[in-house]
Amino acid sequence: MNRKSRTASPVSPVESPLRHLPLVDLLVETKTELLELALRSGLKVFTAMLEEDRTAICGPRYAHEPERPASRAGTTRSEVVLGGRKVTIQRPRVRTAAGEIPLPTFQMMAATDPLDRRVVEQMLVGVATRQYARSLEPLSPEMTSRGTSKSAVSRRFVAKTAAQLQAWQSAPLDGVALVALIIDGVHIGEHCLVVALGIAADGQKHALGLWEGATENATVCQSLLAHLQSRGLRTDRSVLVILDGALALHKAVRAVFGEAALIQRCQVHKLRNILEHLPERQRPWVRAIVRRAYQATDVKTAIRLLTDLAKRLDDEYPSAAGSVREGLEDTLTVLSLRLSARLQRSLVTTNAAESLLSRTRHVKRNVKRWRGGYMMLRWVAAGVLEAVKGFRRVKGCGDMPRLVAALRTRDQHLGLGVSVENVA
Repeated sequence: MNRKSRTASPVSPVESPLRHLPLVDLLVETKTELLELALRSGLKVFTAMLEEDRTAICGPRYAHEPERPASRAGTTRSEVVLGGRKVTIQRPRVRTAAGEIPLPTFQMMAATDPLDRRVVEQMLVGVATRQYARSLEPLSPEMTSRGTSKSAVSRRFVAKTAAQLQAWQSAPLDGVALVALIIDGVHIGEHCLVVALGIAADGQKHALGLWEGATENATVCQSLLAHLQSRGLRTDRSVLVILDGALALHKAVRAVFGEAALIQRCQVHKLRNILEHLPERQRPWVRAIVRRAYQATDVKTAIRLLTDLAKRLDDEYPSAAGSVREGLEDTLTVLSLRLSARLQRSLVTTNAAESLLSRTRHVKRNVKRWRGGYMMLRWVAAGVLEAVKGFRRVKGCGDMPRLVAALRTRDQHLGLGVSVENVA
């Protein structure tokens, strides 16, 4: 008779109780140690490079060379830029009869420009001055550093952005073959900053300049255009100027460019102005008619559609009808140039300039208190120059030669000064 064994079976390893391993803590500690190791390794490599410079100047250590041009003079405490901060190291010294000789590698690494550039980049991505030190890689306890305090970071950011603004505002513009100019503004507190964005004959966009004033008025815009003119911007030949519809900007452009300005009103702003005069239930059908007019293939059809719309609105919504008629032809300027549909969509709105200014809103979001217009200029200029790095040519740029030809033909009709080569 078979009997079941009562001997307890050994516990399988699979059935053993689960044990918790502090894996997250282990990974965090490993990451910290790895970053510290990378910094220590970087310092060792840098120290080795300094020693190689000294050997190249003085010759091998302990070698008897009577004609040796320089001699070793021990080491001294110095600072270099490493990982966005200043780190203290022991720098080798070299002396001659005329005095101490600087080591090339140390001169390169001791420059403050890499540190300034790191500070500006951190501020532009949204790191506050008080959190700058936390954004850097950790240092080992035996390494000493400085230059990461709030005041030090702020001083470096102010100095670097001021230099950037000065260099940008003084760069010559005579080498830019400008065919289109977009002007738009951004309001910051009680100030208004007007930016000029240019489009060259190859379709490449160029941030031309920035000006500050109390409002987006004719004086501010005219000062900006006069400043661009003094830097070499040509105003003696036809240029397509795209505006948001402000009468002050229209007046300023005419004062500087005269008949050379071919003004295009932003169709997005115009449609928005028309709809603001209507109740919500009347907006869909009006929007559809205006969009159909702006997408027409010829100017006559677009004018007919908009004129009929104004007549339909005259009795019940006279303000909306007046808004449709106001500046009607300026909203169809690009349509008369017979460009490709893709390039036409790029040139009938100020979206390119508004996209540029949207980058500045992201950059200056951490600023809680503005201390004057110059501070605003520095921050907005920093955001504009950051956005310039990602500039692409306008959509439909393959049709730019047709736009250039149309502008040069207009120059001939108006008698504006233009060479035969440009016409060709």
